[in-house]
Amino acid sequence: MSEQCDVLIVGGGPAGLTAAIYLSRYHRRVIVVDAGHSRAKWIPRSHNHAGFPDGINGEDLLGRMREQAERFGTTIVTGLIEELEGGIDAFEARGAGIAFTARAVLLATGVENRRPAMDAATHRDALDRGLLRYCPVCDGYEVTGQAIGVIGADRHGVEEALFLRTFSDNVTLLTHESVELSETDRTNLLSAGINVQESPIDALEFADAAVVRLRDGGLYRFDTIYPALGSDSNNALAKSLGLTLSDDRCIVVDPKQRSSVAGIYAAGDIVMSLDQISVAMGHAAIAATTLHNDLRQRDGHSLV
Repeated sequence: MSEQCDVLIVGGGPAGLTAAIYLSRYHRRVIVVDAGHSRAKWIPRSHNHAGFPDGINGEDLLGRMREQAERFGTTIVTGLIEELEGGIDAFEARGAGIAFTARAVLLATGVENRRPAMDAATHRDALDRGLLRYCPVCDGYEVTGQAIGVIGADRHGVEEALFLRTFSDNVTLLTHESVELSETDRTNLLSAGINVQESPIDALEFADAAVVRLRDGGLYRFDTIYPALGSDSNNALAKSLGLTLSDDRCIVVDPKQRSSVAGIYAAGDIVMSLDQISVAMGHAAIAATTLHNDLRQRDGHSLV
């Protein structure tokens, strides 16, 4: 037997939880299904999230948001939605031991960063100590003047290295597997004073500093390393529903966060945008209000 709700939200990161708070306060029956993989959990301490001048840990922020959503009536389920089908007012969602029927669905499934090869404990420890970072928009300020390594000698790596050059004059671009630099890339890097190491990385070590060993025997020490290896969108459900995707990756939405399929909305990093908590929350506020009004209209209520 499927549990019924007005809105099923897939994903319990900042976007999904913000939408849940709004929709619950609109007196909607809301269920959030969360697999527990929000990138916000990786954040040791965010210093650019407004309202927290001393910063806030990512898991603490998610915990506060979950508590707030539940206080207004949201049901949060730990699990993974593996199948989603149906249409407006009658979507069917299923996963291991869970089944839901919803009038509308909000996808807030996010993306996952591609990581350098290392075990989970080392990765978590390096993040916690600031030796490994993924978001220069979020924390470039914290590495001002430091020795910074950027992994990824392609266009994405070049752009990240150039962005970080505004925070430090000691930036090195490191090769992940192969070098894919154009002459324009090389000129821009040279003009910015960014060092390029073309020998691939052989090993990463995180002790008192981030140590990089290259295959040619070179050894470099950095205060922090940014992997610029791209990300993978969690878009399997979007593809199964036939939603329009940008470059086969992120969900295309209209200005009100509606997808190309009626009754399906999207918010957060799964939508092509600046991957920031504040942006995800903004998406969620728009999506939740649009969704609520769309339901009102289908129920015959005036929107004027």
